[in-house]
Amino acid sequence: MKYVFAIARVLLGLVFTAFALNAFLHFFPTPPLPGLAGQFMRALLGSHYYVIAFGTELIGGALLLSNRYVPLALTLLGPVIVNILSFHMFLDSENMAPAIVVTVLWLVVFSQVRSSFAGLFVAKKSGLKSSSRAEPLGTA
Repeated sequence: MKYVFAIARVLLGLVFTAFALNAFLHFFPTPPLPGLAGQFMRALLGSHYYVIAFGTELIGGALLLSNRYVPLALTLLGPVIVNILSFHMFLDSENMAPAIVVTVLWLVVFSQVRSSFAGLFVAKKSGLKSSSRAEPLGTA
């Protein structure tokens, strides 16, 4: 199983690094998308919003490839994957397969480092002090 996780991490890193670099360097031909999907992509490119989106992909992909800060990489790429899935569900459903593959790869890598996220899934009772010794709101 150790190899499955490593392969998933490298594949996910390669996908995000390659496609993020393509957004900046244009080495893969990308045909224009029809309809609302094309309008959405033109808006991203025209507003330069793509720099943030693909910059985040590049950082996350590079972190996965370096095998350093993998939980941070997954945290950065999680919202990107949600946007990719949403784009394909609502605007370009014919090309949904790559979005599903990326999601499955993310889940495989996440399962390896899920202990890093354990604190996110602990419900606190209201009114208790947090472990950072911060005072509850409303006390002074």
